[in-house]
Amino acid sequence: MREAYHKELESISEALVEMANLVGSAMGRATGALLDTDLRLAESVIDTEGQVEELQRNLEEQAIAVLARQQPVATDLRVVVTSLRMSADLERCGVLAQHVAKLARRRHPQHAVPRDLRRTILEMGQLAQRLMAQAAEVLITQDVDAALQLERDDDRMDELHRMIFQHLMDERWHHGVETAVDVTLVGRYYERFADHAVSIARRVVYLVTGEHADDYLPDTPVIH
Repeated sequence: MREAYHKELESISEALVEMANLVGSAMGRATGALLDTDLRLAESVIDTEGQVEELQRNLEEQAIAVLARQQPVATDLRVVVTSLRMSADLERCGVLAQHVAKLARRRHPQHAVPRDLRRTILEMGQLAQRLMAQAAEVLITQDVDAALQLERDDDRMDELHRMIFQHLMDERWHHGVETAVDVTLVGRYYERFADHAVSIARRVVYLVTGEHADDYLPDTPVIH
């Protein structure tokens, strides 16, 4: 009975990693679709919506079943409750990747991103995908130091986001209002995607230590 219980908990954790890998890949492909005006690639991202929702739904059903049957306490309870919250973060990441892909589809065959911002958007897309890969790794390893490092790595995303606004406000901007709106939205999608990756990492800190990331001190003993 106890072995089956732990397998249920492991299954919940594995589902989170699967979701993280799926949405990370989706954002990478969405970036490619956006910058290369690749309609087929954009459609492939949009089609992942059902996959992400199904994974989240299955995870929630598993978590609720564990709560009802096993009445977990201490660390096990944190695993279940925190997993539910992380699955919501990941579901939102899937939606954000689809937003990028839908923008690429809406502007096809035109480029939604002007040439002078392509490098910035490319870096934002690559960074978003990398941060989610780090979040997936943290979910597997439950490495608190790596989780805290992810939040520091997100500083670059914030910097890139500010660069977009500086570019839009430059008097030399000549791409019009519609393009300005597109670029503003896509920058926000990447920034929010990264924020959700950070949120997942912070929840791992809580899961492992019982302390919220803002309160955790490196010498604090791990609570089991």
